[in-house]
Amino acid sequence: MAERDPSQQKHDAAAEDAASSPPKMIDGASFARPMPPPDPMERLKFEEHAASSMNRPAADGLVALLRDHPELVSTSLAKEAERQLHLENVPRNTRIRMQSYTTPVDENDDGPSMLFPSSTPPETNGGRPRRRSSSSSALVGSGIAMMPMDKDSEQPPMWYPTGANTPSISGTFTPNLGETGAPPDYSGEKVVVVMVGLPARGKSYLANKLMRYLQWREYNVKVFNVGQLRRAVAHQRGLSTGRRPVQTAAFFDPHDADYRKQRDQLAARCLDELVAWLKKGGNVGIHDATNTTRARRNLIVERLRREPGIRVLFLETIAEDPDVINRNVDVKVRSGDPDYRGMSREQAREDFLRRIKHYEDVYEPLDVDGSERHLSYCKLVDRGRSTTLNLVNSFLESQIAFYLMNLHASPRNIFLSRHGESQYNVQGKIGGDSELSEHGWAYARALPGLVRDNIGDAKLTVWHSSMRRTGQTASMLDYPKLVWKALDELDAGVCDGMTYEEIEQFYPEDYANRDEDKFNYRYRGGESYRDVVVRLEPVIMELERQDNILIIGHQAILRCLYAYFHGLDQSELPYIKIPLHTVIKLTPKAYGCDEERYKLPIEAVDTHRPKPGRSSHSEKEPESELLRAMTSAPPSQQRVDEKEE
Repeated sequence: MAERDPSQQKHDAAAEDAASSPPKMIDGASFARPMPPPDPMERLKFEEHAASSMNRPAADGLVALLRDHPELVSTSLAKEAERQLHLENVPRNTRIRMQSYTTPVDENDDGPSMLFPSSTPPETNGGRPRRRSSSSSALVGSGIAMMPMDKDSEQPPMWYPTGANTPSISGTFTPNLGETGAPPDYSGEKVVVVMVGLPARGKSYLANKLMRYLQWREYNVKVFNVGQLRRAVAHQRGLSTGRRPVQTAAFFDPHDADYRKQRDQLAARCLDELVAWLKKGGNVGIHDATNTTRARRNLIVERLRREPGIRVLFLETIAEDPDVINRNVDVKVRSGDPDYRGMSREQAREDFLRRIKHYEDVYEPLDVDGSERHLSYCKLVDRGRSTTLNLVNSFLESQIAFYLMNLHASPRNIFLSRHGESQYNVQGKIGGDSELSEHGWAYARALPGLVRDNIGDAKLTVWHSSMRRTGQTASMLDYPKLVWKALDELDAGVCDGMTYEEIEQFYPEDYANRDEDKFNYRYRGGESYRDVVVRLEPVIMELERQDNILIIGHQAILRCLYAYFHGLDQSELPYIKIPLHTVIKLTPKAYGCDEERYKLPIEAVDTHRPKPGRSSHSEKEPESELLRAMTSAPPSQQRVDEKEE
C-alpha cells in the first residue's frame, strides 16, 4: 500500500479528534458561547493560521482572530481589537474584492488569508437556523465563508452556503462588533420644500406625508403651515381686542391691499421661523402655503439666497380631476376649521369655494412660460398621474421626488400580520428559520376566513418574507402572492437561534447595550432596527403604489412598517406591540391612518418585551406658542369625529 501523504495523515487525525470531541468552551472567556466542533479542515487551517499569528505582535493576532472568527471573541476583546484596527502598525485587508466563487483573496495582502463565517449556526432542537443568503452585499454578517484556493489541488474555495456568485465588494473592511450605531449625520443637508398650488389640491396632505416619510428615514423635518400661523395670530388678536378678526373669503381677496399685505407678512414670518429652525439643526423645512404667484415665489427665493447651504425645491400640486377637488373640499368643511366657526357645512362650503376663486384669479402655475426654468421643482398632477421634474440634483431632493412619484390617493387597506406561532417562538429563541407550531398552523387555517370577511370581493395581494414560517402562514390564502427577501426578520447575527437568557449569559455587554438603545444597536454580525428601516425603503415605495395588501411578516419588520404609517418616533419603534395571531388593518387617511385589530382566538406565546423603565434626561428646547401653532397639523389633517347635522 502506498504511503499516505503526511499532510493527509494530519488531516485524518484532525478529523478523528473532531469526531470524538464534545463541543468546547473557549478558554479564558467565561461567557463564550458553546460551539459545535468545526469541520476538520477548517479547524486545521484555523490552528495553523492562529499559530502563524503568534509570530506577530499580540494586537495583530487578536485582530486576525476577530476577523476570522468573530463569534469566538468576547465583547471586551472585540472592543480592544476594534481600537487596534485604527493603528497604523496593524496590517489588515484594506481592499477585498470578490468577483466569483473561484476568486481567491489577494495573495500579496499582508492580512489574514481566510474569511470565515460571522457565526456558527446554532444547534437546531426542533427548529432550523436562519438561512444565509450568498447574495448579500455585506461581507460581515452575510453568512458567506470562504477559504483560499489550494494551489496544489486547484480546488475552489469552500462557501457556506454554496450558491450564486458573490457581488464585488470593495472598500475598507471593518468587522461588525455589535456596537451601538451612531445616528446618520445629516447636518449638511438643508432643504426648504416650498409648496405651490390652489386650495383643496392636497398640499398639506403631501407635506405631512413627506414629513412622516423623511422622519422615518431619520431626517429632522418640520412642516411650517402659514394657515396655522394665521389662525394663531388671529386668535391672539381676538383675545387682545375682544373682536374676532376677519378670516372668511374676504381676507383672501387679492384686490384688498391691506389683507394682501397681512398675508405677505404672515408668509414671510413663517419662512423666517423655518430658516431659524434649520440653523438649529433641522434638515428639511416644508413651507406649506399656496405660493400661487410668481412674485411670492421670487420673494422666497431672494430670502433663501441669503442663507448659504440651503437648497430650495418647489413642489406644485395640480388637481384636474373634479372628483378629487370635491373630496378635498368636503374634507376641509368637515374638519372643524375655526375659520368657519358658527357656520353650517353648506355655508362653510360656499365660503371656501369663494376663497378658491380668489386664488384662481391670480394663480400663475410654476414655470408656465419658462421664466422659472432656473428653479428646482417637482410638479405633480392628480397625485402622481403625471410628474414633471426640473433641476432635481441633490441626493435628498431625488429621494423626495422619487417618494412623491410613488404616491396615490385611491382608497385602500393595508393588513399586517405576523406569521403564525413558530417552534422557535415556543422555545423562546430569536431568529432562525423554524416551521410553525401546531397553534401556528391553526392560525394559518383560520386566516383566510378573517381576510375574506374584511376584504370581500376586492382585489388583494399577499406579500410575505422568504422564511418558512411566513410562507406556511400564507400557504392557505387564495390570493396572488409575492415573496420579498427584504421582509425577512431582523438578522440577529451570532445571537441567531439563542434565547434572551442565553444572550444575557454569553454576551452580557451586548445585551445591556441593546436594552440601552434598541433602535441603534446592531447585533454582532447582524442588523439593527436602523438597518431594517433602510432595507425596507423599497417595500415602502412599492406599498405606496399598491391597492389592498396583506403583509405576513415578522415582529421587527412589522414594527418598522407600522411606525412609518403612524409617524412614530425611533425611540418608540422597537417597542410597538405586534402580537401573534392578530391582523392589523390600516386605512390611510389625510391625517395618518385609521386602525383596527382583529385577534383570532388561537393560543400563542407572548414575545413582546416592554421598554426598560429608564428615565430620559434629554430635554427639548421650549417652543413659542406661535412656533407650536405653525408646525402643528392644519384642521384638514387632523382626525375629527363624524357627526350628523
